[in-house]
Amino acid sequence: MKRFIEGEHRGQGTLLPALLDDYVSEDNPVRVVDVFVEELNLAGLGFKRVQPAKTGRPAYHPAVLLKLYIYGYLNRIQSSRRLEREAQRNVDLMWLTQLSAATGTRLQDDRQEPAAKQAKAVRLNDKIAALKDQMAALTKIEAKLQETGETQISLTDPDARSMMTRGSGIVGYNVQTAVDTKHHLIVEHDVTNNGSDRDQLSGMAKKARTAIGTPKLTAIADRGYFKGEEILACHEVGISALVPKVKTSNAMADGRFDKADFIYDPEKDEFRCPAGQALIWRFASIENGLKNHRYWSSNCKDCPLKTKCTPSQQRGVTRWEHQDVLDDMQTRLYQSWKRLRLSSTLAQLLDRSRGIGRTLTSRVTCSAPSRRIIRKFRIVAFSNDAGRAALSVKTRARAGA
Repeated sequence: MKRFIEGEHRGQGTLLPALLDDYVSEDNPVRVVDVFVEELNLAGLGFKRVQPAKTGRPAYHPAVLLKLYIYGYLNRIQSSRRLEREAQRNVDLMWLTQLSAATGTRLQDDRQEPAAKQAKAVRLNDKIAALKDQMAALTKIEAKLQETGETQISLTDPDARSMMTRGSGIVGYNVQTAVDTKHHLIVEHDVTNNGSDRDQLSGMAKKARTAIGTPKLTAIADRGYFKGEEILACHEVGISALVPKVKTSNAMADGRFDKADFIYDPEKDEFRCPAGQALIWRFASIENGLKNHRYWSSNCKDCPLKTKCTPSQQRGVTRWEHQDVLDDMQTRLYQSWKRLRLSSTLAQLLDRSRGIGRTLTSRVTCSAPSRRIIRKFRIVAFSNDAGRAALSVKTRARAGA
């Protein structure tokens, strides 16, 4: 009795499937690759030689080469020589490229297919038709995006857009609303698809000032609205902004000296470090469209406080060219937060600049048959010299299928 599975003799005649298509299963990924490439507009995508030359040796169609490349990417075959060998021995690639590398001939079978093969062909045709319909729908969406100039489109809500939030993204809106605290009336609002509030301060402050009808305005916001360019824009039009500074110091988190420990001397244009050394101006550079000045000292190597200051050879400090506007704002913020005598909610908001407040948010969830909407409110204040204040309640609407 034989204890091993033994194969047939190589000289034994075998009735193999007459069609190459019979070797490729229904769920084989090469079928998806074939339909996908066939539905592409290769000329529109920039592929050359889509139209064959009238002279010379016939070349392979770019669609065949693209199918070969996608197959190699999916199967981690990066070498062109390995792809060539696979095309000579791999039945999937022979089917995909419609080239028989072994004999260069096509097998034809005029016999009537059995019922099982006919059922398989019907299922395959249905799947291929579904893929073609999906490709056609995507082509229409692409044409619509090119026509409107947009980079994205929401199938649930045409006006909604994907917005980046804290660590994730949502499809919805960012609604800014200004409210007069004296009369508790909404005076201005705006709807954007920008998920960040850092670009909204100056625009909402200008609209609130126009709506209230006062020449001067003080805009009070939490640290989520802190952005140097926005605060400078408010300053240039006569709006006094009060926004707590964002604390993102890695040095303070590691127990080293913070940038606030380095005192700037505007007369000498230099910084004074905690050890009493002068950090002098070295150079100026443009980073993200902002002109920054760089300062450092040459005495860091032998400084007794170096371990508490920096792990590098020297500690450098960067200063924005309009940093004086931000410094003046921080001074006003600390001097006036009690004098404003706002409500307890706004007082807690201002306390956040000292690190003792909490994020004041509330959420309202509404259920709808086709979508879910979550609105998030954040309170921001605008006040003028007469003592009136306008609150901006930020509403972020989230719409998902």
